[in-house]
Amino acid sequence: MDALNTLGLFIGSLISNTLASLSGGGAGLIQFPLLIFLGLPFSIALATHKIASVALGIGATIKHIRNGTLAWKLTLYVIIVGSFGVILGANLILLIPVKFAEAALGALIISLGIYSVTTKELGQISAPQHRNALGFIVGAVSLFIIGIINGSLTAGSGLFVTLFLVRWFGCDYKQAVAITLVSVGLCWNTIGAVAIYQAGATIYWPWLPVLLVGSLLGGYLGAHLAHQRSNQLIKRCFETLTFVIGFKLLLNL
Repeated sequence: MDALNTLGLFIGSLISNTLASLSGGGAGLIQFPLLIFLGLPFSIALATHKIASVALGIGATIKHIRNGTLAWKLTLYVIIVGSFGVILGANLILLIPVKFAEAALGALIISLGIYSVTTKELGQISAPQHRNALGFIVGAVSLFIIGIINGSLTAGSGLFVTLFLVRWFGCDYKQAVAITLVSVGLCWNTIGAVAIYQAGATIYWPWLPVLLVGSLLGGYLGAHLAHQRSNQLIKRCFETLTFVIGFKLLLNL
């Protein structure tokens, strides 16, 4: 890559990961297609993107720990129950029709945005609920399924986790985004990257340093903005990304 393409890759990575860190997901919206545009085949771009996305989680985790915004017990719960789905999904991606899966995912993500838009007070205040044995069992099944999506596809799983934490466990958007960035951005993505590499995917190592720097800085910057801004603004960013990502996945058919 020449200097211009390297700069473009860094800027794309920085922007996509800042938005993802602010909204709770969606880094693959810009970063993954950019890798394909610059010449990487789908499977190599996917594996490379997943490795780079780990830095998003690192940057966001550092900032959220410093801010003291994490609910650690709920975060560890999300990490543990979703990790099994991530491993399964990383092995399934080589077996399922990617276009069909992405179309279905796009429709589901759009439905998340519609639900959030039409539910005005959603995630504006913390109102803990379903934090009993049955609630955690239902949550574990749901997060396992979302983990499969995270392990197999390129964008959107963090948005599912964010909205699930808001709707099912009664988190506000700030709490949900913080938990999502640590559990999904750092832990799930690390597990998924290792699993997809072991499943036979190839990583394009020469581009990783630029992507890692952009992801790390973007994760930290987005977490900083999320801490400074209101739940209402984070909700609007979340909704915007759901529509953009959802329609992008549908239009890829």
